[in-house]
Amino acid sequence: MSNFISNISLGLETALSFNSLLFCFIGVTVGTIVGVLPGVGPLAAISLALPMTYYVDPTSALIMLAGIFYGTQYGGSTASILLNLPGTATSAVTCLDGYPLARQGKAGLALFVTAITSFVGSSFAILLVMGFAPIIAEFALRFGAPDYFSVMILGLVAASTLSVGSPLKGLAMVSFGLALGLVGTDVNTGLFRFTFGSFELSDGLSLVAVAMGLFGVAEILSNIGITRSTSLSAKDITFRSMMPNRDEWRQVWRPTARGTIVGSIVGALPGTGPGIASFMAYALEKRIAKDPSRFGRGAIEGISSPEAANNASVQAAFIPTLSFGIPGDAVMAVLLGAMLIHGITPGPSFIANEPAMFWGLVMSFWVGNILLLVLNIPLIGLWVRLLTIPYHLLYPAVLVFICIGVYSSSNSVFDIFVVLIFGIIGYIMRKFEYPAAPVLLGFILGPLLEENFRRSLLLAGGDMTVFVTEPISLVFLLMTLAFLAVSFLPGLKKAFMSGGE
Repeated sequence: MSNFISNISLGLETALSFNSLLFCFIGVTVGTIVGVLPGVGPLAAISLALPMTYYVDPTSALIMLAGIFYGTQYGGSTASILLNLPGTATSAVTCLDGYPLARQGKAGLALFVTAITSFVGSSFAILLVMGFAPIIAEFALRFGAPDYFSVMILGLVAASTLSVGSPLKGLAMVSFGLALGLVGTDVNTGLFRFTFGSFELSDGLSLVAVAMGLFGVAEILSNIGITRSTSLSAKDITFRSMMPNRDEWRQVWRPTARGTIVGSIVGALPGTGPGIASFMAYALEKRIAKDPSRFGRGAIEGISSPEAANNASVQAAFIPTLSFGIPGDAVMAVLLGAMLIHGITPGPSFIANEPAMFWGLVMSFWVGNILLLVLNIPLIGLWVRLLTIPYHLLYPAVLVFICIGVYSSSNSVFDIFVVLIFGIIGYIMRKFEYPAAPVLLGFILGPLLEENFRRSLLLAGGDMTVFVTEPISLVFLLMTLAFLAVSFLPGLKKAFMSGGE
């Protein structure tokens, strides 16, 4: 217990330092703005901010990037409620009941409830990170190279098969990402691989360029030609109109608690993410409601539960990332990539080797969520005005910043072409409904996967059975097969039945 208290004290000392507070404030502010603006998203924002982290210490960089991530969850509900346009993909569910509430003159109430429930969901999940991440990491210290290889395989398969869309497309994109991770110099032999005679590829593809292209540039290209109505006003949203009455409080707290639990469980699983968490929470509330017909017409439970779920999911996603070094979704993959860039390897030894960074990051979550309450409740009028920025001015400015950010990360014009190429690839993938997130997961985990595969075979004298003779590795491989079976067996059964007919 005394050790736990001393860790919290160390975390507070780190999180409350001037640099940490400054970058936490920058992160949550940028995250809120990005969340409010429909179509930008946390991945594009984090990818854009990644080059700037080269010039600050790793702890401050990680605090800022994490702040952008969970800050977007707060801001994303604003556009959903006021415009019926989700600021982020995870806020899509909020549109269902948030916009009808706004049309009933209860926009202030809806915005207040989303801010409070987001805080509650985040707070509970932070407690889980504090309690479970160190325990899981201590368990993972027993892992050998085969165990690491198998858990990475599990993470990649789960992330691709559980994501929205076709599992086969997800696995194909993971494979594409793994192939991209092979580009560059073989660390064992020193030979160039898949560089095609280009010296610029000798160090491999830039994470910043790939991430910005797949998510930033692709997002801009996807939104070209889309017109949005921005005729709204903040004058009717007063502090008095935001406060729930006693009956409304009663309608809020139970769904918030259920959404928090759902989001915390789902967020800790690889491949799920806040979007799935919010849909599951909404479906649960609709199923257990006495009058399900209220949903979609302005039910306050329809915004409180999903908002608590998606924010809890974001915070809980740090558990597998920091404990195992296995990112659950694309955003966590970028955060993991940022740590690798700074020479920090997340995983079982991370908490023991970098206690100030880990506990400082966790304590910054509390600071950031308190700042988000301050930003999102009193400044709602400002966010409403922000929504009036014309998109034909916003997107070109973002594109310029992407090019500047990519160039500044390596002083290479080649990387600008890389980001544009991957922007086009990302756009084509969106058109044909191929998920981009598994590509990034495969790209980041690919080198680590290869390293542990080679190390396992080296220690086992080339014996491939080492992956099934090690108990922990065998368990993870069996879990991987279970994910594949659940994903593909229904489709195969359907195809078989239709073929028999």
